[in-house]
Formats: sequence, structure tokens, C-alpha cells
Amino acid sequence: MTTVEAPRAAGPRPSVRSPRPAHAGRVHRTNWPLTILLGLATLTVFVPLYVTLSMAFKTSAQSADGNAFSLPAPFHPASFAEAWSLTRFPVSFGISLAVAAIAVLLTLFLSSLAAYAIARNWSHRFFRWSMVYLLAALFLPFPVVALPQIQLTALTGLDNPLGVGILHAMFQLSFSVLLYTAYLRSIPIELEESARIDGASTWQIFWRIILPLLGPMNATVGIFAFLASWNDFMMPSLIMSDPTLQTLPVVQNIFQSQFGTNYNVAFASYLMAMAPTIVAYLFAQRWVISGVTQGAVKS
Repeated sequence: MTTVEAPRAAGPRPSVRSPRPAHAGRVHRTNWPLTILLGLATLTVFVPLYVTLSMAFKTSAQSADGNAFSLPAPFHPASFAEAWSLTRFPVSFGISLAVAAIAVLLTLFLSSLAAYAIARNWSHRFFRWSMVYLLAALFLPFPVVALPQIQLTALTGLDNPLGVGILHAMFQLSFSVLLYTAYLRSIPIELEESARIDGASTWQIFWRIILPLLGPMNATVGIFAFLASWNDFMMPSLIMSDPTLQTLPVVQNIFQSQFGTNYNVAFASYLMAMAPTIVAYLFAQRWVISGVTQGAVKS
């Protein structure tokens, strides 16, 4: 039997349209409250920085007129040379850098080990209470234990930059362990289990597998430890017995009494002391942001 196809209706063929993207026609609106908030936060950083730069390049007469927002006319860079000599900048800068380096290295080493032990043994009561103990130390400020620390460092011969660096690391331990523990929980435990099957020990797993994966968090903890040590005034001023070995923030205290109106020299010294922190943050900001965001959520 022969089948006869029905004739097709004459007319134009319907066109096939591609689906519109989900974002097509969407109007992007500016989040003005967030924009205003970010603008105000930016001003809190740039306004003090502008005042510091402006005052550092003024003469003594210009800095004494009371207008901190006026531009220096003419620029007077001699304040930096005067601040360099008055604070013995190379010596005090080197001492501050050595103290900060000790604090950063000890903080990274001790905090990462403690956090790894706590994160991988959370089921044991001892490690859970160890975490609680470290978190409780966050609420213990240095002035509360200042007198015992002064006596202890004097008895042990650590009333010097080495002792200050060790104390800086100890006071950074609690916050650093908290950051490391949150980050370590995002690392799959299967990596360690496969290494143990191959015969790796706990130390080998930490140094060869875990520590390389802690790169972003190492940068985050290192920046926090560096800033806390570099900007600290109270602990070095109380612990160090030799005034010639004081850190840069303590040496800059001379401007509060000896230079009552010579603010240009003081601000020039502050600007030179602030430069290393800005450079360190600009160098490691990508890893700092990555470490904070990855450690905030457990995968």
C-alpha cells in the first residue's frame, strides 16, 4: 500500500530564536548605602595619610600655624634628615625589624603546629579544652600581666629585644591558632589518609602536605603578627632595660616632650616608620584576602 503524505501548509517557516540570557535586560543598580559606607571607610584611611604627608614636608613655622590640611609651600624635605638623626633611625629600625621577625617566625611555627593538633584531634576532650583555653587568653590584655612579665623577663635575662619578640609571639598565639584551625578544617582529610597509607609519619604529613597548603593563611597570620609587633609601644617600653636597644615606636616618644611644636619632624619620623607596614601589606594583600575567605567557610 502506498502512503500519501498530507500537503504542508504554505507560508513562512517559524523562526527559531535562541533563549535570552538570564542577565539580558537586567538593570544594574548602584548600592548607594554600601557605596557611601565604603567611601567613609576610605576617608578614614586617606585623610590621616594626607595629614601625615602634608605635615612631614612642612617647615617648623608652617606646621605651627595650626592648619594641618594645608599643602606645604614650599616643600621642606629636611625634616626627614632631622628625624633620621634624632631617632637613630638605622639602629632603632633594625631593632624593630629584628623583634618583628622573631615574633612572626615564632607565631607561624607555634600556631600552625598547635592548630594542626587541635583540628585533627577535635574529638578528644583535651584538645577541645586547649582551644577554649587559648580563646580565653584573647580576653587577657597585656597591662593585666605586665608586672609579672617584667619580673619574669628580668629574672631570665630576657629584658631585651629577644624577650620582647617572644612575648609578642605568645600574645599572638590565641588569635593565630583560631585562624589556622578554621583554615585547616577546609583541607580534606583524605590527603593525609592517602599519605599515611604510603607510610608517611605525622611530621612528614605536616611539613610536606599541610604546610604548603597553608600558604594563604601563613601570609594572613604573618601580616597580623608583624603589624602587632611593629606598632607596639607598651611592651618594649616596659620590658627592655637598656634604653639604647629600644624599638622605633618607643624612640619616637621623644617628640612628645622635646619637640612640643616641631610637628614636621615628628610626622616625618612617623611616615618613615609607617613605610614598612604599607609595603608588607601591599606585597601580601592577595594572600591575606585569600586566607581569610577560605578559612571562613568549611568545605
